[in-house]
Amino acid sequence: MAWLASGQEAAGSPAGPVVPGTLHARSLAGHLRVAPDIGRTISFGRSRGPENELTVGREDTGVSRRHGEVSYHDRSWWLRNTGQRLMRLPRGQLVHTSTDPVPLAPGYTPVFVRGFGYREHLVELYVTDHGDTGPRARDSAETVPPRRWPLSDAERLALVVLGQEYLRYDLEPRPLVYRRAVEQLRAVQPEYGWTERRVQERVSAVRRRLDHSGLVEAKLLRDADDDASDATLTHNLLRELVDSTTLVPPDLAALELALDALDGEA
Repeated sequence: MAWLASGQEAAGSPAGPVVPGTLHARSLAGHLRVAPDIGRTISFGRSRGPENELTVGREDTGVSRRHGEVSYHDRSWWLRNTGQRLMRLPRGQLVHTSTDPVPLAPGYTPVFVRGFGYREHLVELYVTDHGDTGPRARDSAETVPPRRWPLSDAERLALVVLGQEYLRYDLEPRPLVYRRAVEQLRAVQPEYGWTERRVQERVSAVRRRLDHSGLVEAKLLRDADDDASDATLTHNLLRELVDSTTLVPPDLAALELALDALDGEA
């Protein structure tokens, strides 16, 4: 089968059933399918022709003529950067020419190739697993919703106040400092008796709950022998809550309305 995209499979791409470990690769310029043969390497970059089997960023001189490659050995496909600029993987992982090759897990891996200025070009990689026939259209399937975390009312309010920059989708957000958070919480909910310790307790309880679930890869708790700051752990927590749409901009809008109403009464 072919990847459902424009373009043709590369010459020599295997036909017939898809075996486990088969690599599918796609860019705007085309796509290919490669069997998991030991020593097999495909390359991608700005140049067309024999130098690369997959073209990416053809019109962008920030992309190297041969920017990366994927090789099969040790029962895995391994991604390596051979270009002058970085490549970015999921969760913000960066790959430099000095970085050890990265093994590709079965399934889908997007690779963002840095170009000139703020441009990034997408190379989509898909490795088939046992019983997997490769990427396929599922336009009629039910949408899988994000994993949203349950929060108590007090937890939600505290985290919305702390995460205001995250809910505005600022480029480099930081948690609100506890002192300012307590001021706003006392203004909105004076009957609760908010203190810095109460805010810390609510945040710590959510961090522990998400960490114990085993479903969050970011660091949420401090180990006995490390010096991770509370701000870093809270940043990781807020990122998870916003990325999962547990906290959304309407939560912030409700808070801002309440604060504006209080200002109007003053």
